Order: sequence, then C-alpha cells, then structure tokens
Amino acid sequence: MSRGYFRELSVAAALLLWLGVLAVFAPGFFQAQPLLSLLSREAPTLVVACGMAAVMVTRQIDISVGSQFAVCGVCAGWLAAHQWPVAAALAASMTIGAVLGSINGWLVAGLRLPSIVVTLATMVTWREGLRWLRQGEFVNLPENYQWFGLPQSVGQWTLILGALALLTLFAVLSRRLAMGRFLYAVGSDAEAARLAGISPPRVTFVGFLLLGILTGLAAWMNTVQSPQVDPKAGSGLEMKTIAAAVVGGIAVSGGKGSLWGVLVGLLLLASVNPALTHLHVEAYWEKAIQGLIILLAVAADGWRTRHNR
Repeated sequence: MSRGYFRELSVAAALLLWLGVLAVFAPGFFQAQPLLSLLSREAPTLVVACGMAAVMVTRQIDISVGSQFAVCGVCAGWLAAHQWPVAAALAASMTIGAVLGSINGWLVAGLRLPSIVVTLATMVTWREGLRWLRQGEFVNLPENYQWFGLPQSVGQWTLILGALALLTLFAVLSRRLAMGRFLYAVGSDAEAARLAGISPPRVTFVGFLLLGILTGLAAWMNTVQSPQVDPKAGSGLEMKTIAAAVVGGIAVSGGKGSLWGVLVGLLLLASVNPALTHLHVEAYWEKAIQGLIILLAVAADGWRTRHNR
C-alpha cells in the first residue's frame, strides 16, 4: 500500500466493511430512492467540507460555518421570494459567504488571533444577528425554486454530480496550482514556508475566503431543495464538516490529507443515521456512534503523527 494514500485507503476500507455489514443485516438501506435523497441532502455538506479541509491543512479551524450557512441561505431565500433569478440568488449567496469568510481570514491572518476564538465569536454574532433580524420566521420560496427538491430525481442528481465535480476539480487543483501546494506547506511548517518565500498570512486568508465562498454555494444548494428557508439551518454543520475532514484523513496538526479522504469520511458519517434506522437502533445512539468514530480518527491521526517522527 502506498504510504502517500494510506490515510484515504484505510478510511475507504472502513467504509466498505461498514457497507458490508449493512448489506447483511440491513439490506433495506440500499434502496435507490432513499439513497438518492441521502446523497442529495449531503451534497451541500460535501461542498462545505472541501473548504473546511482547505482551512484545516493550514492548521486552522472554522466553527462559524453553520452560522455563515444560515446567513447565506436566508439571503438567497429572501431574494428568491422577491422574484430574483436563481443565478442572482446564487451569486449573492456566494458573495456574502466571501465577505464573512474574509472577516474571519482578516482577524486570523491579519491580526494573528486564534482561529477557534475568532470563529466562535463570529459564529455567535452571525447566528444571533440573524435571529434578531428574522425573529425565527421562515422564508417561503416560489415553486420554481423546487426543481432540485425531493420530487425531482434529475435535480437531485444535478446537485450530487455538481458537488462531486467540484470535489474533483479542487482535488486536482490542490496538487497542480501553486496556491494548493502553499496551503499544505504553511500547514506543515509555517516558518519553513516563509523562508521559501511564501506568505503564511496571505495563504491562511485565502483558505478562509475559499471556505466562505463554498459555504455560500452550499447554502444556495440547500435552499433550492426545500420550499422554505429555516433561519436555524446549518446547526451542527461545523461538527459534521470537521468530523468528515478528520475521519477522512486531514491531519489535525495540518499539512496532510486529501479531499478524496474527506468524501469517504463524509459518506461514512452520513450513513450512520439511516443505517441505525434500518437496524432498529434508537436514534439517540447516532451522535454517540459518530463521536466514537471521530475519537478513533483523532487517535489514529495522533498515532500516525508520532509514528512518522
């Protein structure tokens, strides 16, 4: 087994083992329509996870993505409710995501503040600001925004394939473009990267900016799947995307991992809840099992880090 892909292949082996268990004990899990619905619901999460991976490889973290997701989604929904074209709502959502990501990036890279403190503060600020603005009121969307929703399998496939195409593009660019290599270099050793002529603050800022833009895109993908936009949308998204990245092999210490591992990690985590339903296990075990998977992934990452020294 190639050492360069050990992380991704080990997670893929765990996913295949898990699917094998489900094939024996819960064959109903593999029904076509429920699987399609599951994948289309997780497509926006995959898009955000790509951005989260870009931030984590620079040894940073962003726990405000759920709040950014809610702000961008409500904005896109509000424009849709006022008869703006779908493309205009998408552009507005991504622009707002870019602004919110830039604020995080400036505070972390420009002012050298800890990313977990900065994004904890912005998480609360964006969420409470939206709560004050909407007072918990949903945004109702016109019918022409429902093309990607549950009754439209073509629309669902469009979202799924679009997310996979984006993942493939970013996976290739992260290895071919200089900025992609800079992200890994800064996460591996910021001082060495600086001596090589790379600006760690600038690269860190780009990581947060990219995450903001992708969060805006994901919020729009979520909006066009449902008849209403919930101001509380995105709750728990930060845990899900960080978990997918860690389980998929993105090193907590930065500088290692790939987007293909993130995809496998997300599939593994996303399959837990519906699988428990088919196995007739109480739903409250979902979070406990996901937490156990994350703990195992972090422990494995720590072991690999010590072993490779």
